[in-house]
Amino acid sequence: MHLLEIPPTGAPLTLQALWFILIAVLWIGYLVLEGFDYGVGMLIPFLGRNEKEKRVIVNTIGPVWDGNEVWLLTAGGATFAAFPAWYATLFSGLYLPLFLVLVGLIIRGVAFEYRSKHPEAKWRNAFDWMASIGSFLVTLVFGVGFANFILGLPVATVGDSHLFALTPSPYFWQLFSWFGLLGGVTLVALFLFHGSLYLALKTKGEVHDRAVAFAGKVGLVAIGLGAIFLVAQNLLHPTGLLGWVLLVLSAAGLASAWWFNGKGRDGIAFVSTTATILFVAVGIFLTMWPGLGFAGVDGAPSPLTAMNGSSSELTLTLMTVAAGIFVPIVLAYTAWTYTVFRRRIGVQNIPDDAASPALAG
Repeated sequence: MHLLEIPPTGAPLTLQALWFILIAVLWIGYLVLEGFDYGVGMLIPFLGRNEKEKRVIVNTIGPVWDGNEVWLLTAGGATFAAFPAWYATLFSGLYLPLFLVLVGLIIRGVAFEYRSKHPEAKWRNAFDWMASIGSFLVTLVFGVGFANFILGLPVATVGDSHLFALTPSPYFWQLFSWFGLLGGVTLVALFLFHGSLYLALKTKGEVHDRAVAFAGKVGLVAIGLGAIFLVAQNLLHPTGLLGWVLLVLSAAGLASAWWFNGKGRDGIAFVSTTATILFVAVGIFLTMWPGLGFAGVDGAPSPLTAMNGSSSELTLTLMTVAAGIFVPIVLAYTAWTYTVFRRRIGVQNIPDDAASPALAG
C-alpha cells in the first residue's frame, strides 16, 4: 500500500481549477493527435499489401508520431507538478497497467525506428506487427483506465493526517469490470476509425481507397460501441444536462464522420472524429472534478481532491507564468509541423530502393 503525506494547500481554487483544465487540455491534445497514429499503427499489417504500401502508411505518421507522444509526457509532468498527490497515488497504485503502457510505447517506438534497418521482408513484417501490437496495447489500457476514472478508483485516508492510499494496491484485476472492458474496446474502435480517416486524408491511390472502405466498416462499430459507452457513462456517473449534451455532440460527430467518409469528404470526416474525441474527453474530465478520478471506499466521496492534493499557491503561480510563455510556442511549432507535411502521398512517392529509410523526418 502506498502512502503519501500531503500538507494542506494554500492554493486558491482558481489556480487548482485552471491547472486541472490545462491537464485536461494536454490529454485532449494527446488523445486527438496520438489517437490517429495509434490507429494508423494498428492498421499497418492490414491495409498495406506490399512494402511500398506499408511504407506509405508508415510515412503518413513518420514526421509526427514521436512529437505526438510529447503530449503524454507533458500531461504527466504537469500532473506531477500541479497535483503531486494525484500523480503519486496513480503511479504507485497503478504501476502494473502503467508498465503495460510503457511496454507498448517501447515496442511501437522500436518498430518505427528499426523497420528500415534491414531490407528483408520478414524483418520489416515483424516490426510492422510490433507497431500494431504496441499501438493496440496502449490504446486498450488507456481505454480501460479512463473508464475506471469515471467510476472512481477507491482511495482511502490513513489515520488522521493527509495520507492517501489506493486500495487495494496494486490495483489491476479490479480494473476489468464490464464497464472498464467496454471503455477499452470502445477506444480501440474509435482510434481505428480516427486513424483510417487520417490515412484517407493523407494518402492517394489504392491505400486511400482501402482506408475509406475500412473506415466505413469500423465507423459503424465505433458508433455502436460509443453509444453504449456514453449512455452507460451518463447513467453510472450523471453530470446533469451538460453530460447528455456532450453525449449528443459525440454521437453527432461519429455519425458525421461516417457520413462524410462515404461521400469522399476526407477532411470533414477527420475533423468530425477529432470533435468526437474532444467531446468524449471533456465528458470524462467533467466526471473527474473535483475528485480527480477517485472515490471513497464503499461509495463515499473521495478523500483526495483537487483542493487537498495540489501544490502550493506559489508553485501553481510560477507554473502558470511558464505555461503562458511556452504553451503558445509549442502550439505554433506543432501547427507548423502539420502544415509542412500536409500533402498526400502514394506509392509513386516511394523510391524503388527497398533499403531506403521508411520514415520521413
